[in-house]
Amino acid sequence: MKQIFIIFFATCSLLAIAQDSLSNPILDSIVVATIDSTSHIDSHDICSKADTLIDLPIFFDEALAWLDTTECNSDTLITELPDSVYKTRLQALPFVIEVPYNEVVRRYILRYVKHSPRQLASLQRKAEYYFPIFEDILGKHELPFELCYLPVIESALNPQARSHMGAVGLWQFMPATGKKYGLEINSLIDERMDPIRSTEAACRFLKALYGIFGDWNLVIAAYNCGPGNVNKAIHRAGGKRDFWSIYPFLPKETRGYLPIFIAASYAMNYADVHGICPATDLLYPVTDTIVTAERQHLKQIAANLDITIEELRRLNPQYARDIIPGGKEYALCLPIAISGAYIDQQDSILAYQAKELIHNRRAEIDLMQRTGLNGGYSVNGVTYYKIKEGDTLGGIAAKFHVSVKRLKSFNGLTSDMIRAGKTLKIPNV
Repeated sequence: MKQIFIIFFATCSLLAIAQDSLSNPILDSIVVATIDSTSHIDSHDICSKADTLIDLPIFFDEALAWLDTTECNSDTLITELPDSVYKTRLQALPFVIEVPYNEVVRRYILRYVKHSPRQLASLQRKAEYYFPIFEDILGKHELPFELCYLPVIESALNPQARSHMGAVGLWQFMPATGKKYGLEINSLIDERMDPIRSTEAACRFLKALYGIFGDWNLVIAAYNCGPGNVNKAIHRAGGKRDFWSIYPFLPKETRGYLPIFIAASYAMNYADVHGICPATDLLYPVTDTIVTAERQHLKQIAANLDITIEELRRLNPQYARDIIPGGKEYALCLPIAISGAYIDQQDSILAYQAKELIHNRRAEIDLMQRTGLNGGYSVNGVTYYKIKEGDTLGGIAAKFHVSVKRLKSFNGLTSDMIRAGKTLKIPNV
């Protein structure tokens, strides 16, 4: 799909991979094996290789600073657990998608529960609003509900997230891919930031990828780096169609993508047992979606209803310039407490400062027209005259059959003195 900028953890981990790649051959050859009771690979050997891969400085405070953590004041010391506990808990998740455990997954789990407890608590609060939206649409498309955790690692559940590559929204669509899957993207609206429309598009894209690979781990990898790169990795792995088998042949960023997905799934489900302070107040009100085909400005709605423009922008991030374009049906998300008032007061809302906010663009411009032999010209129904050498105010007034007094008043003149090169507006007769 694109080289996605993973706001949450690629910032912390994958940049260092790129820095190490020139000097560390392990990065081009390591295959992380699943650790289980039957594994013949020494866990200490895996740990040493994983340390090379992801034992990186912690810079979550910078990477995730935009996340609101003010409601989470927990300073609980998180204790690391035996591998068997993480493995058992992952396998207990009611998932269709395979979520195996290994040392790389463990390190990413600790990135969440040990080093970023406040950010994790903030994500849980956001999930209370966004996950029901995701689950409703995933269910409609008969896709696994655990795909909800993709936007956790893509955007940290920020619908206005923008990557350095140009990907936008909860699901981090590039413009071309977004348009391919039906999203409207222009100067007034960017449906990549619309939680409902972008999730619909993501479901169609994920279904298309599953039709290609038939394996959800490969689908998740392809979501990150594109199906072409996954197919190349399969070819270089001798036709093997398993994420961990093609791992060494994937782009470096994608190698960490599935482990981050698995870790996010674990962290979001088991935060409470790690002592993470629970989510408190829901960040978003209970909402209702109203379909409207009327062009309108969010300021018109805020001025007439009990809601701030900031809250409207947060609930409707897709309207880049606060304008619902109209002309066809668009969704307006409102708190359910005021949705009825919007319907009842729609006429007054649409009329409020319509000239300044909505009808402030000229639909038609007349070309300059000569008004006759008197030297005047007309633009948009207004007549003008450019003063020439030798002209007098009385002479100009006579040309256009108006009084000197009216001509002076119309132009705000206090004397009969005029200057060549200046322009006068001529009042209608």
